[in-house]
Amino acid sequence: MENKTTRLWYKRPADSWNEALPIGNGRLGGMVYGTIENEQIQLNEDSIWYGDPIDRNNPDALKNLPKIRRLLSEGRIKEAEKLASMALSGIPESQRPYQTMGELFLNFEIDSGEVDDYVRELDLDNATVTVRFSANGVNYKRQFFSSFPDQVMVIRISADKPKAISFSSVLRRGRYLDEVKAFGNNTIAMYASCGSEKGVKFCTMVRAVSEGGTISTIGENLIVEEADAVTMILSAATSFYHKDYQEQCIRYLNDAEALKYNVLLDRHIQDYSKLFNRVYLNIDSPDSIDNLGTLDTAERLKRLQAGEEDTELINLYFQFGRYLLISCSRPGCLPANLQGIWNKDMLPPWDSKYTININTQMNYWPSESCNLSECHEPLFDHIERMRAPGRRTAQVMYGCRGFVAHHNTDIWGDTAPQDIYIPATYWPMGAAWLCLHLWEHYEYQLDQEFLERVFPTMKEAAEFLLDFLIEDDKGRLVTSPSVSPENTYILDNGERGCLCIGPSMDSQIIYMLFTSCISAANILGIESSFTEQLKSAIEKLPKPQIGKYGQIQEWAEDYEEAEIGHRHISHLFGLYPGNMFTVHKTPELAKAARVTLERRLKHGGGHTGWSRAWIINMWARLKDGEKAYENLLGLLRKSTQYNMFDSHPPFQIDGNFGGTAGIVEMIMQSHENGIEFLPAVPKQWSSGKVQGLRARGGFTVDMEWKKGRLSEAVISSHCGKDCTLITNQKILVSCEGQPVETIINGNEVTFATKAGNAYHIMVCSKMH
Repeated sequence: MENKTTRLWYKRPADSWNEALPIGNGRLGGMVYGTIENEQIQLNEDSIWYGDPIDRNNPDALKNLPKIRRLLSEGRIKEAEKLASMALSGIPESQRPYQTMGELFLNFEIDSGEVDDYVRELDLDNATVTVRFSANGVNYKRQFFSSFPDQVMVIRISADKPKAISFSSVLRRGRYLDEVKAFGNNTIAMYASCGSEKGVKFCTMVRAVSEGGTISTIGENLIVEEADAVTMILSAATSFYHKDYQEQCIRYLNDAEALKYNVLLDRHIQDYSKLFNRVYLNIDSPDSIDNLGTLDTAERLKRLQAGEEDTELINLYFQFGRYLLISCSRPGCLPANLQGIWNKDMLPPWDSKYTININTQMNYWPSESCNLSECHEPLFDHIERMRAPGRRTAQVMYGCRGFVAHHNTDIWGDTAPQDIYIPATYWPMGAAWLCLHLWEHYEYQLDQEFLERVFPTMKEAAEFLLDFLIEDDKGRLVTSPSVSPENTYILDNGERGCLCIGPSMDSQIIYMLFTSCISAANILGIESSFTEQLKSAIEKLPKPQIGKYGQIQEWAEDYEEAEIGHRHISHLFGLYPGNMFTVHKTPELAKAARVTLERRLKHGGGHTGWSRAWIINMWARLKDGEKAYENLLGLLRKSTQYNMFDSHPPFQIDGNFGGTAGIVEMIMQSHENGIEFLPAVPKQWSSGKVQGLRARGGFTVDMEWKKGRLSEAVISSHCGKDCTLITNQKILVSCEGQPVETIINGNEVTFATKAGNAYHIMVCSKMH
């Protein structure tokens, strides 16, 4: 059996949703089971959410805020938490949940007991799922994809003998359904509304286009008989995007039907390939392809879980993460939620919302470095969607300017606190962290027009914090109330608490937001009292503290932790995704970060998929390739389903994206004002090649390494900025065959670049 590192394949149909294969065009997604007799495609559309926008801001928050702060300052934690649970919780307590669109079933007249040569595969190169098998002397093929240019899902069913294809199809959505009806003899439609008169309404349609045979409808069934080949086209439209969503649904179908199947497929592949083909990764494998090629993806995962290693599977996992991001986050769509877009439930775990105390942010960690900057755009659009609700929350609940969000938001950009869960709910830093993604996008792309557009958003997030911060008894500016997500501390008297004053993560996020706003203002030539306020506030922010165990302190006081191995490692925000703790610039804080990680892991940390993914990135930032690799293996062995989806458990997509980002951080970093090659490559990755990674400063990086050291690289400059390489190797830089002058300062090599030029890096020897 052919094997390659951009192909997931299986020898049998999926037994469960966690074995089905995902397709998606950003908005419209499906999970393909590959079942022979009763094929099932579970369907999603990104705007199918229950309910409508409501004002959940607690009107009693502002008048009780001083008392909550006073109780915290007096150490009366339980009283403060009790009052906060009543006065600071959203009313009602919960935001809106994401919902499944339903299922498409295709019921074939094939005896599965007679099947041979079954293969089910997801080809990442062309974003298609294909199912092949033979039965009763006929070779069958089914191909599935979700097209971004044509906004439809396409299923092509073919056989190598005429009149071999007969089946009936039906759309299902459990009990939450308004109407099902036929349009003519070749189309069926399903209608539903999500909970209220003002809530999202949608229409799903599927049409059969056959070559030979007959098509008809009976009741809610679409029937194909004795066809040579059939193209099924599925469309969906919602009232969130379209006033006349039924008409839009029909338009999608008609426009797609007017194109031949091969044209639909070509348009899909051409569009997708422009994104996917930007990055190539091949970490050379000591394993022989001949030995592993007969094992399908599930068998290789089982082998890995049994303690073996499989470098090719890591190459595949990396590209699968990029595939998922392209498939669930495209311009004009909603951002990736807790499950991307793939959700089978009416009431999914954690509502499959946007959890913004790490999970949504982690979804976008690979977007810039993995050369998928466009896929970042839905998050930026959603931040804008949150601004108006966030202003109201800031004003009504806290009496502050600017805009605020807590640890969750939904399709409507709801910013009021979610749940009544003391360890997480009353954390006011969601908007601030999200706005750092705006700055990160600028750092990679250096797009000044973008920065000018988003600066007011960053400013509003910072204005809220300027108003919200209070002075503690040491004269420091701190958040109050807040939490260190989602951890619990223990006071000297044994009392446990979550609500607190000035957790370390808050101060780190505030520092990074304020300094980013100052940098943005300088770039844009904005001189104002606002930046002076930020500079003044920065001086009074708590500095990172090293606690009694040698660890980065999680709270303003050096409390004991109730759960030492907690899944959140919020106080290492400054290590990753931040850049406050670095091995080169702040070695003492980097050492304390290492102690923090070791302590977490010693006590059972990394037990959830996304947490393990975060840990990979942290070890990479600490330049420890062996530890990063050990945790990457842990992610694959303990938190990865057979379809390669991350498992929290249950399924959350953030671990996939965090793992993909972590692989990049092991191979290349650019957060210390320069590009560093191979900062955390383990001995198992002794040689390899990567093309198309993006680095901060507007650079694309191609490189090859052997025996764990860089052999050559090409740096393409998009913006003409000076390029700095962080290296202990002696290098020569040339452009179009001519040597380029370099300035050497310690382990930094800097050279001027011109936009559009590529610079060849040749390695001579070690510098030192």
